[in-house]
Amino acid sequence: MLLYFLGMFGIAAFAVTGVISSGKKDMDLFSVVFLGMVTSLGGGTIRDTVLSVETVYWVEDTSYLWVAFLSSALAFFTVRFIEDRQTVFHYADSFGLALFTVVATEKVLDLGFSPTIAITMGIITGVAGGIIRDVLSHRPPLVLGREFYATPAFLGALLLVLLEKNVPTHEFNSIYAVSLVFILRVFAIHKDLYYPSWLLYKKR
Repeated sequence: MLLYFLGMFGIAAFAVTGVISSGKKDMDLFSVVFLGMVTSLGGGTIRDTVLSVETVYWVEDTSYLWVAFLSSALAFFTVRFIEDRQTVFHYADSFGLALFTVVATEKVLDLGFSPTIAITMGIITGVAGGIIRDVLSHRPPLVLGREFYATPAFLGALLLVLLEKNVPTHEFNSIYAVSLVFILRVFAIHKDLYYPSWLLYKKR
């Protein structure tokens, strides 16, 4: 049940980022809601498709679809009253990244896949929705920037796998992993955490 609600919160958070990212594009209500829904549902859809899951999660349980729709529609009418939208965007994106990564990792483990596949699909699920959002709204994808983005997702997925292997009965394993991703991402935003220059690819 905890996993289920974390997934719902992740969808709502990413839907908000999709709406905010469209704020300067003069999109209509339908376009904005569509972008929010694609952002929030895209990562999990890719995960289930790659793993050949019999039914994509939001088709099997339409509650996910409704949460994505209602969150996007509500955000469309409320974000206009928020002055510092960029801060809200970054926090919602960090929260969504953390939730999607951890929920996906745990779900893939529950399906019987290896830890390596679980971590890989957790990262893909966490970052894919944001990539789709940024591409559709003509923003530079956050995952391709110099700032920590995929790395917190990897570390959170790895932590969850280690916790599930060593203390599988602990009910808060997912919370610890979500917290790690979120904290690292927020630190990256506010403390300018970057890779050292020798780990960056530069044009000559």
